[in-house]
Amino acid sequence: MSLDTAQTTAGGPPPPSTNQAQPAPVATARVKARRRPWVFALMAALVAAGALGTAFAFTSVNDTQEVLVVSSDIKRGETIEAGDLAVIRVSVDPALTPVPGSQKAELEGSRAAVDLWAGTLLTEEAVTDNLVPGEGESLVGISLTPAQMPSEPLYGGDVVRIVTTPGDQGEVTDKEPVTIEATVVGVSRVEETGETVVDVSVPEGEAADLAARAATGRVALVLDARER
Repeated sequence: MSLDTAQTTAGGPPPPSTNQAQPAPVATARVKARRRPWVFALMAALVAAGALGTAFAFTSVNDTQEVLVVSSDIKRGETIEAGDLAVIRVSVDPALTPVPGSQKAELEGSRAAVDLWAGTLLTEEAVTDNLVPGEGESLVGISLTPAQMPSEPLYGGDVVRIVTTPGDQGEVTDKEPVTIEATVVGVSRVEETGETVVDVSVPEGEAADLAARAATGRVALVLDARER
């Protein structure tokens, strides 16, 4: 009997075993960073917004154009001088017809067809080479109530007839009413009275007669066909 066997039989502690199982290694779990989907969505949105902003800025710059603006007040009929106009770059409404900035030198010496106020865009219709009234013509202003003219808006260049209406008693005779043909030059509304003042161009020989009839208030305006 060996000494080890004797110690075991005698009830002593067993000798340490060389084959004792080693403790299992503790597995260290690799903590993975949790991906937050909203972060990526936010980043994508910011990138998209930046791209849209760049595209908008590019489009805005390319939609602008150089046009002429009135830099000082010009009365109708006055000569346009170099210092009266300036070139600016703006985005223009397609409904407007502004004069390109490249035509600034060409317009020097032209005349204002209407009153031009500083800060307004210069349009093609606001410039003319012809004075109004022209040679052999006179300008007469006629004040009309809504009942004395068509409801259709009047424009410069419209050909109209000024017709004498019956007198105070409203009598209508068989005589042909006196009619004077004229061309509309300008139209303005008087807010206080609700009347409309129509400036018309007529031959010099008929201007005095028309002015006298218009002063009585017994006239009416007839708009003739615009297509001729």
